[in-house]
Amino acid sequence: MDHTAFATTSRGLDRSSVPLRLFEKAKRFGIWNPSAIDLQQDRRDWLRLADDERDLVLRLVALFQAGEEAVTRDILPLISVIAEEGRVEEELFLTSFLWEEAKHTDFFSRFLHEVVQTRADLGAYHSPSYRELIYRRLPTAMHRLATDRSPAAQAAASVTYNVIVEGVLAETGYHAFSTMLASHGLMPGMCDAIRLLKQDESRHIAYGLYLVSRIVAADPTLWADVEHQLGELILLPMQIIDDVFGAYQQMPFGLTPETFSEYAIDQFSRRVAWLERARDGVTSTAVPDDADQPYGAPSG
Repeated sequence: MDHTAFATTSRGLDRSSVPLRLFEKAKRFGIWNPSAIDLQQDRRDWLRLADDERDLVLRLVALFQAGEEAVTRDILPLISVIAEEGRVEEELFLTSFLWEEAKHTDFFSRFLHEVVQTRADLGAYHSPSYRELIYRRLPTAMHRLATDRSPAAQAAASVTYNVIVEGVLAETGYHAFSTMLASHGLMPGMCDAIRLLKQDESRHIAYGLYLVSRIVAADPTLWADVEHQLGELILLPMQIIDDVFGAYQQMPFGLTPETFSEYAIDQFSRRVAWLERARDGVTSTAVPDDADQPYGAPSG
């Protein structure tokens, strides 16, 4: 398909737009190197953990490692659709999005090799509910865009990717790592990485909320489909949490399932409340506060 015009030499870039503001934050706050994180103390802490504690850390890393690889691989159809629609500001942001997901994949791989020191197949940690979400629902929703580029398909992809996988499952996983490790003074390298990953993901989630809101505000009849999908998909991260706790007779680190179920529901409710504004034709131009966190600052 031939180009007919270029945004940057005709209308110019809209620097007040949410995507370009997020891109600016990514340029300022997202420059960190997974290879520069010191994991020496993490290895020493790993060797001192009890067997069940090591198993839980490895289980969560196995979930994150596959999840980060999946979102890195599966975002490409969305980038292609956004580019073809000529939404240059969004495409510019999505270049940082893909790069950051690749860095996350890189970090967890490095942790497995240098701290756990294993190259074993960790697929046994992926429960049926996890496989349903990450192995099937996520790639199905994203790669549908290769043949169906409709607003409805884009909204479905972003709800699955940004709202459920990132906004609920990953956010709850970050909370688990903080509760297990940071509160016990363990594995400072992993804790530092989780803080930085959470910082990156705040921008990704903000973009997803913007994208779905933009689509629904333009066509409020799509809200019913979005609402149905949200209600259906939230069951999967809740089941994944149950699967993790169900793997242990006594949960390591003194964790309790209610803490994480309530945290996941709170994250979900916040995302839904944000999206509900679009039902009345309103696309929010706000950026969540946690997307403002710079490198080295605690993320909220």
